[in-house]
Amino acid sequence: MQIEQVTQADDRLVASLARLLPQLNPKAPLPTREDLALMLASPSTYLLMARDPDLDPEVVGTLTLTLFRTPVGLQGRINTVVVDAAARGRGIGEALTREAMRISRDAGVRRITLSSRLDREPAHRMYLRVGFGLTGSRQFHLML
Repeated sequence: MQIEQVTQADDRLVASLARLLPQLNPKAPLPTREDLALMLASPSTYLLMARDPDLDPEVVGTLTLTLFRTPVGLQGRINTVVVDAAARGRGIGEALTREAMRISRDAGVRRITLSSRLDREPAHRMYLRVGFGLTGSRQFHLML
């Protein structure tokens, strides 16, 4: 398995995300090639892909990391982590998360946050195993 940072939007990326993202949220809109190009143009956004050349389809997971500055320092946010259902339990999510942690550490990030749905127990165990802790805070969303 290989973890790589995606730098260009192409049809293969669009197809991979169209297959993976509904496994995380079937109701979420799928990104277009233009959406992805805009996202990848941001120097503070990292799209990571896990590839396994021995599998078909080859792309087995993805994670998005965003870095942003606040008054208390550089922060990171992990979003949209999804591993293909057929490839789960093989350490792919952990490898993606550890690479996001490495990028954040190298950039001087002070804290990384993430949220995970309540029904994602295997993911929760992995996040705890790699060093994340529960904060006890509540997460609020406003859909515009």
